[in-house]
Amino acid sequence: MEILNLSLPASSRFATDYTSHEPEVERFFHYRYHDASEYQRRLNELKGRKFYREELADYIGQYMSRFPSSDKTGISLDKLRSEDSVVIIGGQQAGILTGPLYTIHKVISIIVLAKQKEAELGVPVVPVFWIAGEDHDYHEVNHIFAENSGRIEKAVYPHKILEKKMVSMIELDRALCFRWAESLIEGYGETEHTKDLLQFVQRAADESETFVDFFSYMIMELFKEYGILLADSGDSRLRKLEKNIFSEQLSQFSSITKAVKQQQREVEAAGFKPAIEIGDNAANLFFYDELNSERVLLEYNEELNVFEGKNGAIQFSLDELSLIAKGSPEKLSNNVVTRPITQERLFPVLAFIAGPGEIAYWAELKQAFEHLGMEMPPIVPRLNITLLERPVASDIQDLDLEIAAVLENGTGKEQEAFVDGVKDQALSSLFGETKKQLISQYKMIESRLRETDRGMLPLLEKNESFLLKQLDFMEAKTEESLKNRHSAILSKYRRIEAALRPSGSPQERIWNILYYLNLHGLTLIDDIMELPFEFDGKHKLVKL
Repeated sequence: MEILNLSLPASSRFATDYTSHEPEVERFFHYRYHDASEYQRRLNELKGRKFYREELADYIGQYMSRFPSSDKTGISLDKLRSEDSVVIIGGQQAGILTGPLYTIHKVISIIVLAKQKEAELGVPVVPVFWIAGEDHDYHEVNHIFAENSGRIEKAVYPHKILEKKMVSMIELDRALCFRWAESLIEGYGETEHTKDLLQFVQRAADESETFVDFFSYMIMELFKEYGILLADSGDSRLRKLEKNIFSEQLSQFSSITKAVKQQQREVEAAGFKPAIEIGDNAANLFFYDELNSERVLLEYNEELNVFEGKNGAIQFSLDELSLIAKGSPEKLSNNVVTRPITQERLFPVLAFIAGPGEIAYWAELKQAFEHLGMEMPPIVPRLNITLLERPVASDIQDLDLEIAAVLENGTGKEQEAFVDGVKDQALSSLFGETKKQLISQYKMIESRLRETDRGMLPLLEKNESFLLKQLDFMEAKTEESLKNRHSAILSKYRRIEAALRPSGSPQERIWNILYYLNLHGLTLIDDIMELPFEFDGKHKLVKL
C-alpha cells in the first residue's frame, strides 16, 4: 500500500480558495490552519476558558461502554480529564453501515491530526467524533449505494420512519438490518474476508438498540485502537450538560442571528453565496414535540412575543423556554448555527475537522463567536482520500489515462474519443446522407400532395417518421456491434469510472467502506492508518 499526493480542486470554489490560503477567504476565520504557530495561540485562548472536563469524560465513558474499546480508549478519557488537554473534533450524521466513505475519511483525519498536534505541542490531544444524532433527516442516513447489473443504485434500509424523529431515537430492527446488510455484502461477491465481515455486521446489529448505536459500534470496532472518543449529540444525557449553554443561546438568540446575517452579507460581498439558510427571527434551536414525535424548529414571533414552531402549533415565552433549558434540556437541540457554539462550550477544541460544505458555513459564524466572547477554532479541511484497487490501476495504465484527470472529470470524454476513433466514419456519413436525402425527397412528395391530395399528408408524415426511425435503429445497431467488438476496452473505461468517479461524483460520496473491507479484510483500516498523511491540501490517492 502506498499514498500519492495529487493537486485537485475542492468540490466548491470557497473550499478551493480556502485550501489555497486566499486572503479574501481567510479573513472570515480567526486562525490560519496551515500555520503551525497558530495552534500555540489557540492553546493560549483556550486557557482562559472553563470546561466541565470530568462531567464530559464521565458521560463519554458511560456512552461508549456498550461499544468495542481498547486501552487507548481509557487513555483518551484520562487525557480529557486533564486540565491542559485539548481535542481535535469533527462530526457527521450516523449513516447506515457508517455511510459514505467520507465519514471514514473524517474519522481518519481527526485521529491523524490529534496525533500530529500532540507531538508538536507537547500537550494531551484527544480525537473526538461528534455524531449528529439529533438530526431528524432519516432519509439522508438510511441508505448506501451499490452496483447492480452495471448500474449504481440506492440501497435503502427497509425500515420506514414517518415521524421527524431524531436519529438517536430510532430503534434498530436487528434482524431486518442484518438480512439487508447480508444481501448487500453477498452482492459484492464472496472472498476470504466475507465471513469475518458478516460476523462483524451481525455483532454490531445484535449489540445495538438504536440507529446511532449501530453506527457507533461499527466505528469503534474499526478504530478502537486509535483512542477515538464518541459523543452523540442526540443523547439526553449529553443534553443535560448543555443546559447552561442552551440558556445562553436563548438569551442571546437575536444577537446571534443578527451576527450571522451580518457575516453573511460580508461573505456575499466577496462573491460567495451564503451556505446557511436563516430567517431574521430564527431562534436557532429545535424543540422536541413529544406529542407528535417531531423535532420542530423554533422562530421568534415579535408580534406575540413568543417562540413558536413554523406551523404555529407550539408556543413558548422566553421564560418558559428558559425553564425547559434548565429543567428538561433534552427537549432542546441545536441547528447548524448553534451546534458549533455548543461544541465549543463543551470541548476545549484545538481544531475542527471540516468537509467542504462545513468550511463554507463556519465562515458565516465568525461574528456570532465574537459576540459570545470566543474565537472559532482553526478549521482544518479533512483529508480527501481515494482508494485505488490494483485492477483499476492496471486499467488506467492500459488506457494511458492521467489519474488526476480521471479523479476530477471521470472517463466520459476519453471513452467518447475512443469510440469516435474506431468508428467507421464512412458508414456514419452514409447514414447521415441517407437521412438527408430521405427528408429532401419527402419534402418534394409533400409539396406535390398539398396540390393534389392533401388527405394523404398525415399518412405521409407517419411513413416518413417510420423510415427515419428504421434508419436510426439500424445506425444504433451498427454502433452496438462496434461497441461489442471493442467491449474489452470499453469495459475498462466503465470500471474506472465506476470505481473512481461513480455517477459523476467523487468516490467518497457514493461508495461505502464495506465493499473494500470485503476485498481486503477488517485490517484494511489499520493498513491505511500507517500511511504518512499530511494536511497539505493535496488529494490522497491510496493504492491498495
